Amino acid sequence: MTKKEPLTLEGKNKIQSELDQLVKVDREEIKVKIQEARELGDLKENAEYHAAKEKQGHIEGRILQLQGILSNCEIIEFNKNNVPSNIVFGATVTLFDPEKDSTTSYKIVGHEESNKSEGKISYKSPLAKALLGKEEGDTVIVHAPKGEIEYEVEKVEYK
Repeated sequence: MTKKEPLTLEGKNKIQSELDQLVKVDREEIKVKIQEARELGDLKENAEYHAAKEKQGHIEGRILQLQGILSNCEIIEFNKNNVPSNIVFGATVTLFDPEKDSTTSYKIVGHEESNKSEGKISYKSPLAKALLGKEEGDTVIVHAPKGEIEYEVEKVEYK
């Protein structure tokens, strides 16, 4: 049996929204474009037809990928009564970097929903692996490709 991948409720909703857009809107639009291109005549030399068929392939591939993610995920969420004090999946962690004298926040999320520019890191990343199980006030050493980086955990939240 395959191990289910963790996903936040927010991540699941975002993936479901993209899937709905692809199935209900994009798939239907591309069907119309293919039909219109067919009506132009000779399919061997019809660039519009070939471009539409290629786009249809991309859409169908992405639909299958998203359906696979949703069928193999486990939603992890916390209510206000069962919030852990240590860092686990779904935590938003504020870190202080003494070397740079700066503060950064990251939310530990599933691999499929990670996006560093949005402050969401995969639970599989070196930083998240170093943070899991720690608490506020702990010092964390991350073994990164460019060397060891030290952080201090300032705050742990579950939003």
